[in-house]
Amino acid sequence: MHSITRPLALLAGLGLAFGAAAYAPTAQASPHVTVGVRIGVPPPPPPVRVVHVRPRPGYVWAPGYWRWSPRIHRHVWREGYWVRARPGRHYRPARWERHGRDWRFHRGHWDR
Repeated sequence: MHSITRPLALLAGLGLAFGAAAYAPTAQASPHVTVGVRIGVPPPPPPVRVVHVRPRPGYVWAPGYWRWSPRIHRHVWREGYWVRARPGRHYRPARWERHGRDWRFHRGHWDR
């Protein structure tokens, strides 16, 4: 029963967070919303692949990363992709950080 309770609680919390954001007044824009994943299993090293990616004008390459799949209870590799450049901002790729015994995932985002 415990193995089902934790994912359901996480989904309920995410649903409440997204629901609240959807019904928030548009005049008061939130500067940054973060949804994190915290698990006790470290991500594996990136797969070894030689891919020659041609640069595209006006785009930034977002490198591949491991994402956690709660459905299959393991990390799944997400291939890199192009993101439209945002003038005056710097793209920060997705990453995992260790916090005590857990690992936290931070999505890729734009910084000033």
